[in-house]
Amino acid sequence: MIMLWRRRYDGSFVIRIRPASYGDRDARCLCYWNCGFLLFLLPETFLPTSIAVQRIVSSTQSFPLLAVPLFIFIGHLMNASGITPRLVHLSTLLAGWMSGGLAQASIVLSTLMGGVSGSAVADAAMQSRVLGKSMIKGGYSAGFTGAVLSIGGLITATIPPSIGLILYGYLGEVSIGRLFIAGLVPGFLLMVALMVTTYIMAKRRGYQPVRERLPTGREVLKALRGSIWAILFPVWLLVGIRYGLFTPSEAGAFAVAYALLVGCVIHREMGVKEILNAMRASVRDIGMIMLIIMFSGIIGYVVSFERVPQTIAELTLGVFSSHITLLLAVSVILVFLGMLLEATVVVMLLTPILVPVIKAAGVDPVHFGLLMMTLVTFGGMTPPVGISMYTVCGILRCSFYDYSRELLPFALAVLIVVLGILFFPNVVLFLPNLLLG
Repeated sequence: MIMLWRRRYDGSFVIRIRPASYGDRDARCLCYWNCGFLLFLLPETFLPTSIAVQRIVSSTQSFPLLAVPLFIFIGHLMNASGITPRLVHLSTLLAGWMSGGLAQASIVLSTLMGGVSGSAVADAAMQSRVLGKSMIKGGYSAGFTGAVLSIGGLITATIPPSIGLILYGYLGEVSIGRLFIAGLVPGFLLMVALMVTTYIMAKRRGYQPVRERLPTGREVLKALRGSIWAILFPVWLLVGIRYGLFTPSEAGAFAVAYALLVGCVIHREMGVKEILNAMRASVRDIGMIMLIIMFSGIIGYVVSFERVPQTIAELTLGVFSSHITLLLAVSVILVFLGMLLEATVVVMLLTPILVPVIKAAGVDPVHFGLLMMTLVTFGGMTPPVGISMYTVCGILRCSFYDYSRELLPFALAVLIVVLGILFFPNVVLFLPNLLLG
């Protein structure tokens, strides 16, 4: 919270900052940053202070933005509805026969949970609690366990409904439906790359499968029947958006009703108590994210007022001879910022600046959106202050040194996928072009 008032006797301003009630380091950082931007709006300059309040309020008045709290709520409802244990069983069945069976299952689970939670940090925290201790007891090192569970959350950042893609589409005025569909192929490629890396490392270290044989068709069908409502959820979203049954914001309302139906009527594992707990957890998450969104409105206004995107576009287009070199330079910056700030903060701050730049360079904003979300989310899994890294290491009581050392092979696999996305944009764009034209 920022409190701003005028001293009557001399007309000066006093600013008090109380963001700690949300317990979020990045929200606190953004609040302090906004103090500098508020100074830009003091009467001694040429913009009235009332604009700051107006921008804070107007940044929340958006119909597409309704999708954010709704999809946060749906993630907590899905976890309370009995879907998560069923997905864990299905993932173990599908991948447990490989070397490093539990690690492979965690990556498959991240892919399946990507269509449920929409948050990389939430996915990493959930898996650390569900699979983390079992992996360590099964002979996996704590560093390897933390690295696998953290990097698996990267898939969640691309597969719909990704909260980061919703915010990017809202701020950059990019079709959220196209972003959702475009995220499917990168998510699948990340899953394959991480599973191959896990297999190679598990073979060298002797990490054993958790199943002695391949699953039979009957076993797979039985597990699919138990998890069918979770698997169908992202399918319903994409079909509904594709055929115009609802917008991405309206899809959030549909998803809430869907989760209540599955949890209360079909699985019968969610009652009033579970719904209230999901609402409490959602309110905490929504409060943190909305605080970031509100104060980023001031930053966005000052940035646009000073024509920062236009200036950067003119400079970069003069410096970089091709859009590939521009994307490579921007990618390095995004990873660095992702190491220091949570992905949502980076998206909120940089999307209004970078989207006009990449559009001027001839880059498709959908292509750039998937690239941006992958990079800033990956930055949150690396030292020195990655949010996912701290979350996983805190739950597993793993040292940051061991975690960072074990993360290197997975980072190389992610880099290969990112370069493939960067150099071959049709990998991302062919599916939305095929389905949406």
